[in-house]
Amino acid sequence: MAEMRRRRKMKVMVAMDDSECSFYALKWALDHVFVTPEMGTVLAEEPSSDEADMVVLVHVQQPFQHYAFPAGPAVYATTSVVESVKKAQEENSTALMSRALQMCRTKPSIKAETLILEGDPKDRICNATEQMQMDLLVVGSRGLGTIKRAFLGSVSDYCAHHAKCPILIVRPPKETTATK
Repeated sequence: MAEMRRRRKMKVMVAMDDSECSFYALKWALDHVFVTPEMGTVLAEEPSSDEADMVVLVHVQQPFQHYAFPAGPAVYATTSVVESVKKAQEENSTALMSRALQMCRTKPSIKAETLILEGDPKDRICNATEQMQMDLLVVGSRGLGTIKRAFLGSVSDYCAHHAKCPILIVRPPKETTATK
């Protein structure tokens, strides 16, 4: 007789940005982290929506700096420019999360939610994983070299050292990173 077991739901956060690397990481997580039960294994009962695996898609917008310091005095952006930039950021975030949610719909057994935050992506992602008590954080890797990572910083590197849950860094296949 087939083994009967109840498995614990998994709460996974996937960090999203507008790079193909983050979408590859989401696809990889959907295909490899959220696996369906093996043949011959029967769950005690169908999971309810409260017991279904959950993926939280998080996107962190950089705050808009409405001033600049060129070679002279500080230059401030007008209110209409600030509003225009914020609206463009919101539209970009909405389109990005819509695309990610569409990918999640291929797995009907997974409950998907979106979370859009503002601030430094490194800190906000780590704080969100802790506050929401996530079981796993999945981030894509852009494949920065050592020098670029030292100067630009790496969200995946920072999260690997500061997240309060296990982290999975997904590197895209070589042909994806070679074209960038």
